[in-house]
Amino acid sequence: MGITIIKKPSRGKGEKKIFYTLSWGRGAGERGATGIYTFVKPKDQTQRNHNLQALAVLEKKQSQMVLDQQSVSVGSVPPHRFKANFLEYYAEFVDNNKQENNRHMEGSFSHFKAFLKRSFLSPHEVTENLCERFRKYLLDNFNGDTPANYFSRFKRVIKAATKEGYFRVNPVEDVAAKANKNHKRKENLEVEEYLALLKTPCLNNEVREAFIICCYTGLRWCDVKPLKWAHFRHDELIFLINQEKTQVEHRIVLHPIAKAILEKRLAGASREQLKGLVFKLPSQDMALRKLDNWCGDAGIQKHITWHSARLSFSILLQDARVDDATVALLLGHTSTQYVNKTYKRFRPKNPIGAIANLPSPIPS
Repeated sequence: MGITIIKKPSRGKGEKKIFYTLSWGRGAGERGATGIYTFVKPKDQTQRNHNLQALAVLEKKQSQMVLDQQSVSVGSVPPHRFKANFLEYYAEFVDNNKQENNRHMEGSFSHFKAFLKRSFLSPHEVTENLCERFRKYLLDNFNGDTPANYFSRFKRVIKAATKEGYFRVNPVEDVAAKANKNHKRKENLEVEEYLALLKTPCLNNEVREAFIICCYTGLRWCDVKPLKWAHFRHDELIFLINQEKTQVEHRIVLHPIAKAILEKRLAGASREQLKGLVFKLPSQDMALRKLDNWCGDAGIQKHITWHSARLSFSILLQDARVDDATVALLLGHTSTQYVNKTYKRFRPKNPIGAIANLPSPIPS
């Protein structure tokens, strides 16, 4: 079916104009206004020039829509749809594919821009060498699985762009995502440090109570920052977590301390506040500064970050001999992979007792 031009004369007593619409069918939503018009009786050369230019633009729009329509059957992208700046394509892809509770896609884009240090990148500049240099940048600046997570999302963008015709050959296909095995060990809180924080006031009570909630639920910063009262139901917090193409309901049974904090806040919330967020938290950098000061006041001489709450939650459950599958479930994972790899215990439980189990001669 072709693209036809429909003319619609203006109404009223003013200067007569013709407005143009492009149509590709007779059903609802099968026509669109172009915003282009011509003068029925041009008064001067300016209006006559306007008519000539308007009709030229109209013809171009019609041709572009024909190309769009024809490209559907062959799976290609018409040239006028390509973005000259590949960063615009990247940004659009991120916006269309970002996931709640997962910031790796947005992170890959922001760090690619930081690596690039410029605001324009043409597709032909995206070479295998550029991809390798971006991977090295991530490995030099991040620890653990973070470089691999960001680079995997970058590879996903390039793969999609290749399928859409931006590249004849995928430039990142032979560049594997790598984790940084030389990552630093994260600090965790022990039982006595939990208790010290509970007894110590903090200059920012929002930060204090949000962090305690994380210590007793395993929530991350990106979970607690957007936490809404709609997630709180009786004795549980209920989330929908994106797992590839499906959403999985994640239920967190609340410890009495976490439940008490939420119930106290709930009792003091107005009807309007109940429609919004549970905590009014500052920026992540500011929250970390407040957390650092609070830990110092509690006598905790460790580098505690927001991730420490989730790590401590996992380690203390393992101390209590909770099995890995249950810990993984409480953390919102569908397998024990991350419990064994990321949220495992780094401190030996009883090295002296363990050594004592080795065979030794019986004293004579």
